[in-house]
Amino acid sequence: MKRTMILMVLALLLKTSYAQETTDTSQQERFNQYGKIVSRLPLNAENRNGVLVFESKDQSYRLWFDIRVQVDAQMFLGKTMNPIGNGASIRRARFAAKTNLTPNWYGELDLNFANGILELNDAYLQYDFLNGLAFRAGNFKERFSMSQTTSSRYLNFMERAMVVSAFAPSRHLGLEGSYNAKHFVAAGGVFFQEIEDAETRTFVETNNKDYGRDEGVSLTGKLAIQPFGDNEKYGGHVGYAYSYRQPKTSVDPAAYHGERYSTRSLSAINRKKFLDTDVIPNVNHTTLSNIELAAFYKGLGIQAEYIQNKVLRDQKLPSLSYDGFYAQAVYLLFGGTQYYNKSEAEFSQPNRGKKWGDVELAFRYDYINMNDKGVNGGAADGYTAGVNFYTAKNVKFQVNYSYVNHDRYASGKKKLYVGYDLSGKLTKDPTQVATAKGKAGDDYGMLGVRCEIDF
Repeated sequence: MKRTMILMVLALLLKTSYAQETTDTSQQERFNQYGKIVSRLPLNAENRNGVLVFESKDQSYRLWFDIRVQVDAQMFLGKTMNPIGNGASIRRARFAAKTNLTPNWYGELDLNFANGILELNDAYLQYDFLNGLAFRAGNFKERFSMSQTTSSRYLNFMERAMVVSAFAPSRHLGLEGSYNAKHFVAAGGVFFQEIEDAETRTFVETNNKDYGRDEGVSLTGKLAIQPFGDNEKYGGHVGYAYSYRQPKTSVDPAAYHGERYSTRSLSAINRKKFLDTDVIPNVNHTTLSNIELAAFYKGLGIQAEYIQNKVLRDQKLPSLSYDGFYAQAVYLLFGGTQYYNKSEAEFSQPNRGKKWGDVELAFRYDYINMNDKGVNGGAADGYTAGVNFYTAKNVKFQVNYSYVNHDRYASGKKKLYVGYDLSGKLTKDPTQVATAKGKAGDDYGMLGVRCEIDF
């Protein structure tokens, strides 16, 4: 009996000692790479609609990845004056890490590796007061055009409208404040140079080092009135944005105090820029104005924007005025509904109507005019019809057919043919084109396909 009791006591002591050792091990201190003791917080890993998310149990910390691949192919139709090559490319290959360090602090780093070329996209930190007010600083998109700020994941067409690509500011280094209320969203910020790739950064450093030039400042603000609030069946907004912009140093030093406006015509495969003002010298500042409309009802979504760009010049040179607009409509065929992101005042990923996904029809007309007072970059209008196939998860296929009609001044800085002269020969000089007004310029169709996965 004594022997049995002794064995039971020893077993109990050993079990207690092991449990204490295990507890001590689990509570051992951890150090970072600099030898400093760090706090520890277990994380749960989840698949949230195809996105890998790490989150603490109390939801105070969250880390997730945003990865996107878009593979494009495009062929060009019709007889053109300037040969255009068919082709394929990796339109976007994005890798982003995003985090909520606390419920208030948010950070993001987003890189693009498309076609083997590294570019910095978003890189910023944000503080959210959790009452609708937020501030952020770093490199991010200015709140000006809803088409420009809409993530490329959720674009209804393969390329944005020409007027948006040419005039609407995209990512710049800056500081911005925003406020999201029940019936409106307002944002305003101060912005500096563009940060994108090695060439852009070289321009900024050369302008600073060799010439001591200021980087230039932009002030951009936007107000979107949302009369229907958070209604899930229907809603939208009417918006107005304005931007005051000084010439930047993120351009070739030879073009200081100069501005250049250009865009590719609804294609990233065709590298010819028919629409191009070349460098406009002696620019004091420019102003941008934007009026936009967005609305949705169940599976139907419409949006439109009008952008005006004014260039004010020194040395008593006349001011220039360029403008353009687009209008588009989309409709989900199998019961899906459009999703309007109220806090960002833009459309996001639609809700699919079937378990296998949904199909969306899309149509857009856009127009741009970069001709004024003899400084001519060309004008064009484009017609685009598309079909978007959304699978059950984050895979999308797009088919677009576009037709672009250029005018006689869309000559790519007089490097491209725009018509025939009196002798019947091709000419790059718009003043020598003998064709009647409205018939000059290179016009053609294009058929494009995109395969996309987001995870």
